[in-house]
Amino acid sequence: MENQKLTIVARILAKDKKRELVKNELIKLIDITRKEKGCINYDLHQDNQNKNLFLFYENWESRELWQTHMNNTHLAEYIKATDGAVEEFILNEMSHIG
Repeated sequence: MENQKLTIVARILAKDKKRELVKNELIKLIDITRKEKGCINYDLHQDNQNKNLFLFYENWESRELWQTHMNNTHLAEYIKATDGAVEEFILNEMSHIG
C-alpha cells in the first residue's frame, strides 16, 4: 500500500473579495508542482457557478512523494500569500478502486 498511487482532491473556497488573489496564487503552484518527482498530474479547476470555488485534482506516484510536495517552499509561500483570503479548505486523500 505504501507505493500505491495517491489521488488528492483539494477544495479551496476563496473569500468574496479575495478570489483573484487566491486564483493567481494557485496558478503559481501549477508549473513548479508538475515538475516535482512523483507528480502524475496537477490540475486546477474553477467552478462554473461559484467563481470563488477552486479544486485541485492531483495524482501522485506515492503518498511519500506527495508529502514531500506538501513540505516544499512554494506551498509555504502560497499559504503565507493567501493568509486570511481562504474561507474553507478541504483536502481528501483518495485511492482508486475501480
